[in-house]
Amino acid sequence: MNSSYGSQRGLGLMEVLVALLLLAVGILGFVALQYRSIEATTEAVYRVQAMNLARDLSERVRVNRDQADTYQTETSDAAKQKVSAKNCYTQNCSKVELADFDVEQVYKKASSVGMSINMRTCEGNSDARNCIYVAWGETAATDGNGQGNCTTGTSYVAASTCIVMESY
Repeated sequence: MNSSYGSQRGLGLMEVLVALLLLAVGILGFVALQYRSIEATTEAVYRVQAMNLARDLSERVRVNRDQADTYQTETSDAAKQKVSAKNCYTQNCSKVELADFDVEQVYKKASSVGMSINMRTCEGNSDARNCIYVAWGETAATDGNGQGNCTTGTSYVAASTCIVMESY
């Protein structure tokens, strides 16, 4: 007589559940990697935009080198960054007016992508190089001792979202 309960063939329910669990863990790992890659891509985009803004301001300062102090004064105050007395594209401007106009133009570009700018004399050098700060997110484009600052002295603050470019 043949027994209908012979040896088991195929997969049991337990094996299927273990395989599904392993598949789910693998998919979650893949999703985590995708999320991290999107974060890294976003950070790279911000850094490229920040470098372009810093380079733009640096080149404008090099063209109008006599007014480097005016650029520093204008970028250090957010209210001064927003307003320019003249449009130097359509009117003749003095060097001071050009510096004012340049800062306003770079400010508009920076604020349109959620960034802030600042320019100050770099610490620790004898040739008065300028440091151009560009920050985004919760970081301020400043040097200070607080968590919200870009740098402390010559070091980046941990978890700050900013770049500093030396300009001469």
